[in-house]
Amino acid sequence: MNLPSGILPAVRTMKDFDKALVAKSETMVLLETRLSQLKNLVEYAHRSDKKIIIHFDLIQGLKTDEYGMEYILREIKPDGIISTRGNVIGLAKKQQILAIQRIFLLDSLAIEHNRALIERIKPDCIEVLPGLIPRFIKTFSQKTYTPIIAGGLITERKEVDEALEAGAIAVSTSKTDLW
Repeated sequence: MNLPSGILPAVRTMKDFDKALVAKSETMVLLETRLSQLKNLVEYAHRSDKKIIIHFDLIQGLKTDEYGMEYILREIKPDGIISTRGNVIGLAKKQQILAIQRIFLLDSLAIEHNRALIERIKPDCIEVLPGLIPRFIKTFSQKTYTPIIAGGLITERKEVDEALEAGAIAVSTSKTDLW
């Protein structure tokens, strides 16, 4: 399983989807969509030789349970899943699809809670939000031995570079100028 790297276009709108298709990155992240659009978007991305990771929690019209996961994997066929929910990440791992646990580092209690979650779930990657905290990217990566994707509030190239220098394997951003 190839892990994403570099800048990952984080797509929120159809206009951004079109921009992501021509961006340098071989992988894009689909953040918000309706279930009825999802299959066509994934197929279109694949025809453009792009891998697509979908944020499972943000699919409107889909229940985040094992039946929803079964449907997504059999019918939609994304290259990876992002979720804040440990059960969703566990289901993705059982199906051997790239499983990215999204976590929010809000305070020291959240850091400890998320570290325990990562040890229990063992995702393929962790997406750390906000991504503007390189010091914590390095610390969390060393404590969990899990690849980190930085995301959230990243709007400048300097912030991308800082996150990558701190040890993140990729940076997800909806700032199209950085794609």
